[in-house]
Amino acid sequence: MQQKDCFYLGKIVKKHSFKGEVVIKLDTDEPELYKNLESVFVELGNNLVPFFIEKSSLSRGTMLRVKFEGVDTEPDAEAILRSGIYLPISLLPKLTGNKFYYHEVIGFTIVDNTFGKVGTLTNINDSAAQPLFEIDREGTEIFIPMIDDFIQKVDRENKTIEVETPEGLIDLYIN
Repeated sequence: MQQKDCFYLGKIVKKHSFKGEVVIKLDTDEPELYKNLESVFVELGNNLVPFFIEKSSLSRGTMLRVKFEGVDTEPDAEAILRSGIYLPISLLPKLTGNKFYYHEVIGFTIVDNTFGKVGTLTNINDSAAQPLFEIDREGTEIFIPMIDDFIQKVDRENKTIEVETPEGLIDLYIN
């Protein structure tokens, strides 16, 4: 399995017992969807390695306590500490309406209600305080904050996202 075919679920943040149990901090708003997994992919070096789950339990919101098959000692658990946890994209719950996964909308056309066609969504930058749509408009890069009030409609069928941005925002990049 390659990372491009998976989504990031979380990270192993600590050991839980001397029997090899670990705690995974889940990166999700719905941790309960992932409390009964059979297996996950653990990032070891540049590879995703399948690990089968003997037992797991959800604790304190987004913390998942896990006992993996074959991870039976503290040193075994130490070897996978701080590793990323991934699942195949096919296991993501389907979103509807204006909710979307970042990977799902790359390549969509961004259309502003006032300005018209802005360009093609090339990336979502979530390293800033506010996630940003990165849009290519014939070689010019345009950034639009991903604010719920700005996003009017996500049309998966036509691969468009309608936005309503403050007057002059798009013009800042073009003029």
